[in-house]
Amino acid sequence: MSSTPVLASSLASALLRKEVLDLHAYHVPDSHGYIKLDAMENPYSLPLKLREEIAEIVGNAAINRYPDPNPAMLKDKIRSVIGLPQGMDMLLGNGSDELIQLLALAVNKPGATLLSVEPSFVMYRMIAIFTGMRYVGVPLKSNSGTADFSLDIDKTLEAIERERPSLVFLAYPNNPTGNLFSSTEVKQIIEAAPGLVVVDEAYYAFASDSFIPHLASYPNLLVMRTFSKLGMAGLRLGFLAGSIAWLGQLEKLRLPYNVGVLTQLVAGRLLAHHEVLLQQAEQIRRDRALLYHQLNETPAVQVYPSEANFLLFRVADANAVFSGLKQRGVLVKNLDGGHPMLKGCLRVTVGTQLENEKFMAALRETIIQSA
Repeated sequence: MSSTPVLASSLASALLRKEVLDLHAYHVPDSHGYIKLDAMENPYSLPLKLREEIAEIVGNAAINRYPDPNPAMLKDKIRSVIGLPQGMDMLLGNGSDELIQLLALAVNKPGATLLSVEPSFVMYRMIAIFTGMRYVGVPLKSNSGTADFSLDIDKTLEAIERERPSLVFLAYPNNPTGNLFSSTEVKQIIEAAPGLVVVDEAYYAFASDSFIPHLASYPNLLVMRTFSKLGMAGLRLGFLAGSIAWLGQLEKLRLPYNVGVLTQLVAGRLLAHHEVLLQQAEQIRRDRALLYHQLNETPAVQVYPSEANFLLFRVADANAVFSGLKQRGVLVKNLDGGHPMLKGCLRVTVGTQLENEKFMAALRETIIQSA
């Protein structure tokens, strides 16, 4: 048998940073054959006419050519649909993950710290590790041992004063908890931070507030969004909005041609029909309200309020319920073990009405069976 794999493993262990060797890759389970409610995707298809328009665009796309490195028309469409304040600019990314990594690379001087709250989006911590930054996570609030997942503003401000972070990430609404932090407290964090504060609005289409209108008020504020949750998960398009003083420097780190030809063309056409996507988002909000009510009425289930397109809920034995749902053809996200405050927690994406009904039926059967 060839010794190449053994030698390669030995060499990798010698050359790779210990932080990388100790990491676990971001796991995406096989969802084939399941009702897929684990990844916060828009469950609705596009109208036939719009799909036909996209098919024609894709068929005529010059995929033999490199994409436009600075797609001004796409930026203009984004600027118009989000109401970007005068004087602000944007930087496009391959989803938001690329932008998080770019930001970490940009500010990572020796000893630099990235700060966020916990539990929150796992990529903040992972990308800090990727880039060699020091990471500090401030726990969200719990009262009498019960998590309510609001900001612990006193501890957060204390950590900012103590750690002097170069970069702060706040998901707004938060993932995986779904709640929208107090805007007053977020502003306190922005004002107290000595470095850059990035408000991550990945779920903006389902929420009741945004920090985009405040961009011109704070010199250290950037707002990040992705269109993945709105119905473009397969296109991988995100953007960072804020002052050109920041974006002009960050542009130097953006890899050339990071947004592909098909993404530019299809996203541009979808944003020209932005109202279709917003109508779907409104339907998801209505479905979320009904699903919340049904979960809240289910014995042995504690569900948390959400302004995203998912709901976090707690059960006595998350692993057993997760397995029971999977056996019944429904895939949700098992968060038990991911963070102490998420003990017993599962996260379900709001699906179509039929998918939600099947999820609730599977959940009730599982709970009855395990009682």
